[in-house]
Amino acid sequence: MSLLEMRGIEAAYGPSQALFGVDLTVGEGEVVALMGRNGMGKSTTIKVLCRLLRHSGGDVRFDGQDMAHVPPHRAARAGIGLVPEGRRCFPNLTVFENLIAAARPGLWDFDGVAALFPRLAERRDQGAHSLSGGEQQMLAIGRALMTNPRLLVLDEATEGLAPVVRQEIWAALTRLKTETGLALLVVDKSLAELRRMADRAVIIERGRSVWDGSLDALDGTVADTYLSV
Repeated sequence: MSLLEMRGIEAAYGPSQALFGVDLTVGEGEVVALMGRNGMGKSTTIKVLCRLLRHSGGDVRFDGQDMAHVPPHRAARAGIGLVPEGRRCFPNLTVFENLIAAARPGLWDFDGVAALFPRLAERRDQGAHSLSGGEQQMLAIGRALMTNPRLLVLDEATEGLAPVVRQEIWAALTRLKTETGLALLVVDKSLAELRRMADRAVIIERGRSVWDGSLDALDGTVADTYLSV
């Protein structure tokens, strides 16, 4: 059984339907890339997964549990850790306060996050508002890890960052894959980086799953059809 199973997901914002049939699975310890052009339903799929948006059709199961009536905080307790698009750190809290705000007992604590992102240890008592964009992204990832999730969901975690910072983020995600066995669901536009670390990709087009397979099998025709601008 997969850790995450989403089958035939339909969802809408009021009268406007956004998802028309999304199928997505993530196994224990698997890294899955969720791909597609802007506006095709990736972030909506993540909202449904994290229970920030109710689905109107289909089935969502996490570790065998039906998530249909589970509120967002219970989805987090079940083991779904979200790194949201735009980081959304608490600006008036320090780095340390941001990290412990939603912390739960487990492998990940402040020392573990500081080992993954040494900059956060250096800025432990700084306000989050004073951090650079890259440091705020590290903080958002660290905050999600402090919930000790079984599945870490990253929505555009490297978007808008300087190349050197992007490489630091990708290096940290690679460490998570190789050293912890944590399952990852990654939304990102960097096909080259995803090829190096993702086990599998699912492509969404106009609210539907249209391709699922190994990134080694993602040829130029598929990429041009579903990923090119």
